[in-house]
Formats: sequence, structure tokens, C-alpha cells
Amino acid sequence: MDNRVRIFDTTLRDGEQSPGASMNVEEKIMVARQLAKLGVDVIEAGFAFSSPGDFESVRRVAQEVEGPVVCSLARAKAEDVDAAWGALKGAARPRIHTFISTSEIHLKHQFKLTKKEAMKRAVEMVGRARGYVEDVEFSAMDASRTEPEYLYEVIEAVINAGATTINIPDTVGYALPQAFGELIKGIRENVKNIDRAMISVHCHNDLGLAVANSLAAVVNGARQVECTINGIGERAGNCSLEEIVMILRTRKDLLGLDTSIITEQIYPASRLISSITGITVQPNKAIVGDNAFAHESGIHQDGLLKDKTTYEIMRPESVGISRSKLVLGKHSGRHAFKTRLAELGYDITGEGLDKAFERFKKLADKKKEVFDEDIEAIVQDEVLRLELPERYRLLKLNVRSGTDTPPTAEVVIEVDGKPVSEEGRGDGPVDAAYNTIAKITGTKSTLLKYSVNAITGGTDAQGEVSVRLSEGEHIVLGQGSHTDIIVASAKAYINALNRLEYKKKEKRENLIL
Repeated sequence: MDNRVRIFDTTLRDGEQSPGASMNVEEKIMVARQLAKLGVDVIEAGFAFSSPGDFESVRRVAQEVEGPVVCSLARAKAEDVDAAWGALKGAARPRIHTFISTSEIHLKHQFKLTKKEAMKRAVEMVGRARGYVEDVEFSAMDASRTEPEYLYEVIEAVINAGATTINIPDTVGYALPQAFGELIKGIRENVKNIDRAMISVHCHNDLGLAVANSLAAVVNGARQVECTINGIGERAGNCSLEEIVMILRTRKDLLGLDTSIITEQIYPASRLISSITGITVQPNKAIVGDNAFAHESGIHQDGLLKDKTTYEIMRPESVGISRSKLVLGKHSGRHAFKTRLAELGYDITGEGLDKAFERFKKLADKKKEVFDEDIEAIVQDEVLRLELPERYRLLKLNVRSGTDTPPTAEVVIEVDGKPVSEEGRGDGPVDAAYNTIAKITGTKSTLLKYSVNAITGGTDAQGEVSVRLSEGEHIVLGQGSHTDIIVASAKAYINALNRLEYKKKEKRENLIL
């Protein structure tokens, strides 16, 4: 049996049925071109009879997109089949895909047809489609809830009428993998002329089993899978193209199957669909989610840095993602932190690394993710200032402020190795803190500039404060960063005071010399 699984992409038809996911004609053309770059075998461009917009979309894709088979859906009705052909005229490789339900629950409650009537209509419309094109697909809607013996009869009849692909949909996502696999196996064993057609499957994700059911079908002989980018579609969506493709590619050793998909185009396709439809991909989505190749655990990061195969079963580059992402957070270890420092251009060891890592861990306990800008601030604050003598060091800061509370600061500073505490007021919490620090240190400096910058976005962002102080002929810059902007302000002020002390000491030593 052929070991290549065809990929039938229905993003433009079933995927578009996701609430809020409708696309205009130009957007569909853009998606269709990306699907061609992706290497899908069939593009279901729309449902030509359903609206003038869908008809035009099918027509444009059929005429303008080269490579894949271009398909239009059609109910088992003459007007639908005729409309499908009208839109597909001019396509290099057209396919008409007609369908009717076969389950008793659908025939009785929705279509009001007997089994005999449904089969007759299926045969007639397959024949009508075959009069237009050689490539005809027939779907037995709700096949997973259809009596197997009746399903076998319908399949045999439509193949005799000219169907070249037989699609077995799990329309309401009701099937379980083992049972669905057995259904495909039963079709292969009981439909006499099944060798004249390819078996396809179209699985919905209502129970989260669309990919699992599609895989079970493929293992049992199906050779076409109908799917969508990001798994979008009616209700809970469809079989996810990226997941079924990468399962077959990654576990080719076990399954012996593969597709013709150019997997490096998977992520670009995913991003395109998200941007056009506005349906974002959940972070933990397999293959294309933001976290699919992101690692925060220190154990995982350490293993990944030593050998990527320790925690990645596929390369991010293989699906179009530039590289793995080490997310620095509270679970990250020293190895990952030092590696990120090196990537940022910092070669730090010894005491400097110890101080920076300690500060990083404290920050990571407060933030969900520590960004590169945070790390650079830590390096500036903790490492690059190690050589600066610290006459003053902030030990404690408490500030009270509000609409009915005079801004008051309680500050404890280590001065020449001894703690000194004071309390002071100001026009605001920062002013109160600065007045109190000035009282403790006895500084005669003047504050020339005070600026605040959010290092990263979000309400948990680190704030970076820069101050410029002057005293006599000396002008110095001080910086401090912290998730609490008042603490960052105090640290910046004290850092500047230490720089002033250093410059005054340098001047005294030069005078002695």
C-alpha cells in the first residue's frame, strides 16, 4: 500500500466556519498561495453554491493558485454540483466534493429521507459531478454514526458511479480512535471495489480526538486526511494539519508513513491564519503554540543546552520557527542564566555571576517571565557596579502615601558598615524617600534630573530609574531598577551618592599626590 498520506486542507471552507473566522476573497487568495507553498495536495477553496463570495473565492483560487488540486464542496443536489463546476472551470486540477448524510439520526430528523432515497441521490450526484470532472470525492456525512453495512453499500454504489475518493467523516467528533480505526478497516475488508478509490477521513474535535482518530484511520489504510491550519473549524474545530503532519514525520520510524508537506512553511501558515482570522493560537498548542519550543524548567534547560534531543523530539527549524526559546523564570537554573548572559554579550563569572543570579531569582519570584531587558538591568545594577565602593547601602524602605495620608518614608541605610534609620516626609512618596536618604547621608547634592522607564511591558514590569546629581564640580548619574518604582528610585539615588563619594575620594587622593 502507498505510504504517502495526502493532505486535504479545508481551512478555506470548514475552517472559515469558525465563528468570526470568515475571510474575504483577497484574504482567501493569500491563504491559498501559502497553502500551495506548504505543499498541500488538495485545497478545498469553498462551497461555491453557498454565496456569491464563496463562488468567487473558488473561481479565483482555481484560476490563480498553481500546484494543488482545487476543490469545491457541493451538497448532493444538482444546483450545488453545477455551481461547483461553474466555479472550478479553468482549474488545472479540479475536484468536486459532494456529500449527503448516511446516519439514521440525520436521515430521519434532518433530511427526511429513507436510506434508499439517500443512496439514490448520492449515486446520481456523483455521476453528475463525474460528467464535469474526473476527480470526484464523495462524503458520507456522519459516517461514524452510520450502520456499517449500509455505509458499505453506499460506498460501493458511489464508486461504481465514478467517485475516486471516499471520505469518512466523524462529523460530530463522536468516534473513539480504536472504533474509528476499525471502521476504516471494515470498509477496506467489506467494500468490494474499494481498491478503485482512496479512503479519506474528516474528523472533528468535539472530544479532543480529531488528530487521534485521523491517525487511527491512517494506520488502518486511509490515505487522505482532511484538516485545517491551527485546527480551526466548526464548533471545537478540525484535525490540526500541523499536528497530523508532524506526527507522521516525527514517528516515520514506527508508522512508515509521511506526507509531501514542506514543514518549514507550517509556522508561517499558522501565523497567517491567526492574523487574518483574529483567532489566536493558545500558547500550549502543539507544534505552533508560543510555548511549543519554549523551556523554563531548569532541568529541561540544562539538558537542552547540553543536547537538544534531550527535551525536543523535533527541531523548531523544521516547522519554520527560528530556534528554541529558553524562558527565564523562577524555575530556571544557573546554566540557562549564564548562557543568556553570554548571548547578550556579558562574560561574567565568580562573585559577579553569583550576585546577578541571586538578584535574578528574586526578580523571577515576582515576575512570570524575566526578559532580556530585565537581565541587562540586573547586570548594570549588580555586576558592573561591583568595583564601585559602597559607602551607602539600602537595607530597608517603607513608604506610606495616599489621598488622605501625608507621604512618609522610613529608611534604613548602612553607612560605613553601620545601619542608620530615619523617617521623613515629602510632597510624594519618592520625595519623602529622597528627603529621608538626604537626612541620613548628610548630602549637599542637588537633584538635576529624575526619569523613570518601564523596562518591560505589563503591570509586573521592572521600572528603571535614572537620576543625575551635582555637588560642587561633580555631576554623577545613578541608576536603579526594581518592580517597585519607589525602591528603584531609592536605589538610583543611593547609587548616585556612592558615585559622588567615589569621585570626591578620587579628588582627595589626587590632591595628596
